Amino acid sequence: MSIDDLQEQVEKLKDEMDELEEVCDTLPQCQEDDGCETCATYKKIDALNDKIEELEEKIESLMGDDEEDD
Repeated sequence: MSIDDLQEQVEKLKDEMDELEEVCDTLPQCQEDDGCETCATYKKIDALNDKIEELEEKIESLMGDDEEDD
């Protein structure tokens, strides 16, 4: 998988996460102090954030490998 493919995946995940965050802000349970702990949307956002971090680490790793090849 190329760096461009990984970066494209990251962008798609960030867009999806932004959409979920917009929904999350309007949910009634988000007004409660512990609303995020019980919110399914928040759990999806958290999972997307984890995936984004993994992909960004892969990108950094690949970029580091490319720099070593120079």
